[in-house]
Amino acid sequence: MRSSAFLRLLVAAAVSVSLAACNSPRGAGKASEILKGADAEDADFQVVSVSRSSVAQVSAWPGLGGGAATNGWIARKRGPAGATIQAGDKIDLTIWETGDVTLLSQPGQKVVALPGLTVSPDGAVFLPFVEKVYIGNMTPDEARAAVQKRLDEVMPSAQVLIAHQPGHRQTVDLVSGVNAPGSYPMPSRDFTVLGLIALGGGIPAGLENPNVRLMRDGKLYGISADRLMKDPSQDTTLRGGDKVYVESDERYFIALGASGRESQVAFNQDRISALEALSLTGGLNDARADAKGVLILRNYPGNALRADGTGPEKQRVVFAIDLTSADGLFSAGQFYIQNKDVVVVAESPIGTATSIISLTAGLMGIGRAAQAMTD
Repeated sequence: MRSSAFLRLLVAAAVSVSLAACNSPRGAGKASEILKGADAEDADFQVVSVSRSSVAQVSAWPGLGGGAATNGWIARKRGPAGATIQAGDKIDLTIWETGDVTLLSQPGQKVVALPGLTVSPDGAVFLPFVEKVYIGNMTPDEARAAVQKRLDEVMPSAQVLIAHQPGHRQTVDLVSGVNAPGSYPMPSRDFTVLGLIALGGGIPAGLENPNVRLMRDGKLYGISADRLMKDPSQDTTLRGGDKVYVESDERYFIALGASGRESQVAFNQDRISALEALSLTGGLNDARADAKGVLILRNYPGNALRADGTGPEKQRVVFAIDLTSADGLFSAGQFYIQNKDVVVVAESPIGTATSIISLTAGLMGIGRAAQAMTD
């Protein structure tokens, strides 16, 4: 009698523990709990199963962007290799008068220095005896020849040397995110973004997925440094007055649920697929995760909504991925995470049931051992 009563107590304890286990705290809900009410007419979110067909459709939906608001990027257009003289530039003229009669130099001197001549808005400089000489849009060699030709009219034996100092319109600013920021003169009209970054000492190794930003004419353009370096056609030719800076990627996603990591995760490359996002979070927890219940929660702006399938039907969208099928795995590798997405790995109902069974079995084993001791 005592042993039977003891066994009944153990069974009662097992049931109590099982019920407690059902209500114990979890890292995330089950997929059925999270998606509850999705089929209701007044549901405030939409569920999209990630598959071969839906990935192609969703990829064409209005993008969310992320990080700094940019206007895309400007593809490279090759410019002239040589530097040209522009309005606002300065030139230093050195004139040698080799004849017996001198007009510019003092008696006993043969060299005249005319430093810091500013190029006027119409591209000219003023010289004594010849007045305006137009040198705008010329290379320094072409400008020297133009000045020499005009001086030949009054000083046939004179020789001219020109030193060109680019003005503000011929300089670009490397603002931050490099080892040596500063204002740099453009050595040619084919000076590119990567050339400027190289002059600035390159990008420090500590920046997470660095992004390059270009400010031009009141607009901001952006591209990842990795893409810029791998694609020469994106190495934009700079203009005078451009401003360039480099910053860490501001985009992130949030990992929750039965994954190896529950935290905010920064983008470490230009694009991250759902599979890559899971690997960044340590993968699925073997004991808790539901491989059929990987959910990606995304908020779309109101102007992205569409009724014809070319955009989401609701602002809140849950993308559901089944990693137990080949189509689900392939599609997860082609579905790309957006800035501020929430990646949830749902809890497996099997894991909870297994824990309860194991706990109950353990208690029953203890009960049988206790009964054997009392017999």
